[in-house]
Order: sequence, then C-alpha cells, then structure tokens
Amino acid sequence: MAKQAKTLNQNELRKVLDYTATRKHSLRNRCLLYTTFLSGMRVGEVASLRYCDVVNVDGTIKNEIRLSAENTKTNEARTVFVSERLRKEFEKYIAVYKPRTPTVKFFYSQKRDSDGFTPNTLTQFFHYLYKRAGVDGASSHSGRRTFITNLATQGVSVRVLMSLAGHKNISTTQCYIDVNDDMKRKAVELA
Repeated sequence: MAKQAKTLNQNELRKVLDYTATRKHSLRNRCLLYTTFLSGMRVGEVASLRYCDVVNVDGTIKNEIRLSAENTKTNEARTVFVSERLRKEFEKYIAVYKPRTPTVKFFYSQKRDSDGFTPNTLTQFFHYLYKRAGVDGASSHSGRRTFITNLATQGVSVRVLMSLAGHKNISTTQCYIDVNDDMKRKAVELA
C-alpha cells in the first residue's frame, strides 16, 4: 500500500502559515492552504476553481461551491460547503485579487499568460511549500487528510465524511482517517 500523506497537527499548520506569511503571494498561498484544510477538496479540484465558482456577482462568497463532474476524480458532480472560517479566508484573498473576468481561475499563478495552476503545478507548489516550511512527509493531499481526520476526531459519521470527501466507497474514507492518541483518549472516556 502506498504511503499516506501526513496529517498536520496545529503546530505544523502554524509553522507552514508562519512561513507563508514571509513570502510573496502570502494571501493567495494562505488561502490555498486553508482551502484544502477547511474544505477537503482534492488538489485537482482546487486547481479547477474559477472565480465565479467561489464569488457571487455581488462580490460575496458563495455558501456552496459546486464542482462539476469533469473537475472531480470520480467524475461525479458534488457540492463543497463553505465554512465560516473558509469564507473569511476567501474574503481576505478576494480583497487583493480582483480579476478582470469572473471566468478566470480563482487561484492565480504568478507566471505571465497563465490561466492559474494546473493540478500538477499545484501539487508541486504544495510539495515545495511544506518542504521549505520544514514539515516532512506533507504533500498536496495533507490538507484533505487532515480535514477528514479532524472531523472524525470530533465524532462526525464516516458516512458524512464520505459524502464531504466525494468518495464512492466508505472504505476509501476510512483509509483517510489517521487514528491518533487524542481520538483514543476521547473514545475510552465514553466507556
């Protein structure tokens, strides 16, 4: 079985956010991180987002992001719910990013004449971001795994997690959950 992406604890996430704050494009990079950690979207889904997928015509953030079938791994459309925390990150980002047309990619690339990140370039972006921030074992999938694990730790049903993750099989979702000591402590307190 392939090695799973690392789930990040609060200290590791803080370390990456602190590093991000010192770099160019810090608001975009922070928003990219939080999009994976607070929505559980796959890197390809994040790369496919258009400004109009996230931002309403009146400039407010949508409550739900609708991913079309061609932009998901399973080729099935799904809805991603935007939490209040993620909404605030999106609002900070769009305060500085105002594209000329709403059909451009939500996350711009600094390369001239680029239509934003591709799934591959965004995967590489995360690889180097975690490496430079000094978090070993993290990858573009770490935010997604951390999202699912954090919700499981709080007692969210695996069926709900499966739906949020866009998995077809519950066994796939179960593989994402990183059992940790905190979960075990909470479990024994229920006995």
